[in-house]
Parts: sequence; C-alpha cells; structure tokens
Amino acid sequence: MKQFDVTPVSARLAEGPVNLLQFARSAGRNMLEVIPVETMRQTYVRGPLNIHYICDPEMITELLVGQGRSFPKAKFTKDIIGSAVGNGLILSEGDKWRQQRRRYSPLFAARNLPVLARHFAKTGIEVAESLAENEGPVDVAQVAPASTLTNISRVIFSGNEEVSAEQIRVGLIAYFNYISDLSLFDLMGLPKWLPRKKWLRSKAPVTTMRDLARTVIEQRRAEDRAEPRDFLDLMIEALKTDFEDLETTVDNLLTFVVAGHETSANALAWGYYLLALNPDMQNRIRAEILSVSQDNPIEFEHLEKMPLLRAHIKETLRLYPSAAFFARDAADSVEIKGIQIEKGDALFYPVYSLHRNDQLWEAPNQYRPERFMGAPIPRGQYIPFGDGPRICIGAQYAETEIMVLMASVLRRVNFSFTDTEMPEPVLTFTMRTSGPLVLNAEAV
Repeated sequence: MKQFDVTPVSARLAEGPVNLLQFARSAGRNMLEVIPVETMRQTYVRGPLNIHYICDPEMITELLVGQGRSFPKAKFTKDIIGSAVGNGLILSEGDKWRQQRRRYSPLFAARNLPVLARHFAKTGIEVAESLAENEGPVDVAQVAPASTLTNISRVIFSGNEEVSAEQIRVGLIAYFNYISDLSLFDLMGLPKWLPRKKWLRSKAPVTTMRDLARTVIEQRRAEDRAEPRDFLDLMIEALKTDFEDLETTVDNLLTFVVAGHETSANALAWGYYLLALNPDMQNRIRAEILSVSQDNPIEFEHLEKMPLLRAHIKETLRLYPSAAFFARDAADSVEIKGIQIEKGDALFYPVYSLHRNDQLWEAPNQYRPERFMGAPIPRGQYIPFGDGPRICIGAQYAETEIMVLMASVLRRVNFSFTDTEMPEPVLTFTMRTSGPLVLNAEAV
C-alpha cells in the first residue's frame, strides 16, 4: 500500500497578484485559487481595488459582532445564489431578515434536536450496515452527500403521498448541480440583464425544486399533524403564530435544504479522511462511541458523552471549513485597529486561511483535535459557522447531524487508505473534494 504523508492535504492559494478577470475565471473553478497565500501568514492583507482580506480575530469580531454587524452580504454572493434560494434567511436584509430570524430560531432550539437526531440515527445505521456488508474501496465523497440527502428526505420531505422519495432525490441532485455552477459574469458583478452561460441550460432544476417544495408545504399544512414529527412539521407549527407568505416559506425551506446538505456532507467526507490518516485517533474515538452505545441507535443525549468525537469534528471544520470563504459589503466607513475601511469596500473573510494562519495556530496544518479539549479558542479565530447576528442558524443542527451519522458509522466500520491518490480541497458553492475520496471500508 502507498505510504501517505501524515500532514492532511491542503489547498493551493494564489502566489501572485490576481486581476479582476483572473479572479472571476479562477473563482468559478476554485475560489481558493484567488485567495492570496499571504492570508496564511498575515492577519490582514489589502487586496486590489477596494478589497480587504481579514484574518485578524479582533477585526473579525468587530466587523461581525460590533460596528459592522449590520453590513449586508456581498452583492456577488446574492447574484450567485439568489436564483436558488430567493429572499430567504441567507440573503434577506434589514427588517425582513430580522423577522425571519426571529420566526425560525425556535426550530433549531436544543429541545427539537432529539426528534431530529432519531431520523439521523436511522440513516446512520443504514449507511453503517451497507458499508460493513460491502467491504472494500468506497468513495466517501459520494457516501457522505447520499447520507445527508437521505436525512433531508426524512426530516423535510418524508411521508408525502404526492411526492415520492425518488422524485425528491433526483430533484435535489439536479438542484445542487445547478447552484454549484458559478457564473463568471456574477463573479465579475456584471449587470443581471447580461445573459449567463448557465441560462442556456434549463432553469428546470430550480423551478422543479420550488414546485416540489410548494406541494410538500401545502400538503403538510392540510394534514395538520397534532404533534410535530420532523423538521417540516416544526417549521409549519412556527408559521401558525407568525404568518409568512408561501413563496417566502419556499425560499426558506430551500435555504435550509441548501445550507444543511452539502456543508454537513463535506464535513463527513473530510472527517472520515482524517480518521483514515490517523488510525490511532480513529480507534480512540470508536472506543468512546462504543462505551456510550454499542448497538442501539445513537440518541441526542449520547453526544455529550463523546467529547473526543466532538473535538474531531471541530478540528475537521478547522482544516476543511465547508463555508471556507464569505464576504460583506461595508455599509459605512469604519476604522478598526488602524485600518481604514470606506463605505462600499468589499470585506473578504477567507475562513480557510484564518483557520490555518500561522500567526494564530500552533502547527496550523497538522491534525490535532486536542486543540478543542482545552481552553476555549479566542473569539473570531474559529468561525466555521460565521459569527455575530448572522451566525449560521443551523450550527447545532449540523453538529448534531454530523456527530450522529459519524458515530453510527464508526461503530461498525474502520476506514483506511487505498492506493488511490487523495484529492485536494476545492471551493465553489462549498468546500468539497476535487475528485473521488476513496477509502477502504472494513467491518469492525
């Protein structure tokens, strides 16, 4: 078997200046290629034009939590994903955003997670049994999204007579492929009336998914279940006392689908890879899981007894954050730590660089889950889910899903390397693998 370097694979960042056209061309293929490599060694880098690359934890906290907390999402972000998620929670601003945030925050409260965790556990058991019964090479970059796609079907689209599970699966796959195809013109900020190449392809993946979502919502409302049994039930229950028009509800349902599918899937795939790279840690985590639950479905209450697994997932999200880059537009002029930011400037947060910055982390490119078992990490230094008022509303949901799925699988399956070359991180809509991530799965 081929010997692998124990240092986890890393991305290639931009070694030299990147002009606007190069930025748009490279970003459509891999956003990481346009982030200056200096962001790994410096905490602030002034980019071309009006761009600021920010990796200073104090600046990040001031801009996301303090003076800049109301700065809007970058225009190019809205251009890229607006057609897919509409004016839901991810992209809305001002009062509309505040109303939606207030409306939907209770859905993600800890009291609802035990119900959702039971759905995740069913999926985890099915995945574990399939891998254990079909030992050998497996592409975890395919297994992981299949797992989270199944969860979406279970917690949002389950139990619908008019819409089959296969319709949902096919519709979601086409939908994710469509929104992951970034437009060069959107990245360059060109006017919306200019035709995009992706327009030559049918917009059917988006319209089909919106139609399916609308059907499912209306059918579930008509059902009027006495007790919420899944996420969609909880969502509809919340809307009984806080009205929202149907199209905004569709926007938000698809927002939750987009935010909760590929992000968790990426964390699972990279997490399995890191455990194959570190077999001793894999064995320690497996022993921890088995000490809590050997055969029964993993419950939400079990997770607090798995601190090593939690630390592994946090370290996975440090090295491979699904949301590896985000941006804001400065709505006002501010000065922070001697840096002048003018109204209209572009604030770029290269989370990938922040999490591997050698000014902030000891051995930043090494896998060390123990980092998250000691003193708390300083605020603004570790932001896999963002920070401030717009921190990801589903952060605890995502962590619960990833932990339940991974715990369920690791009880039954051991991952090790094959002779297949490992892919690199690539950032388009989220940070995924550049190709198949083939590991050997063996029944424990």
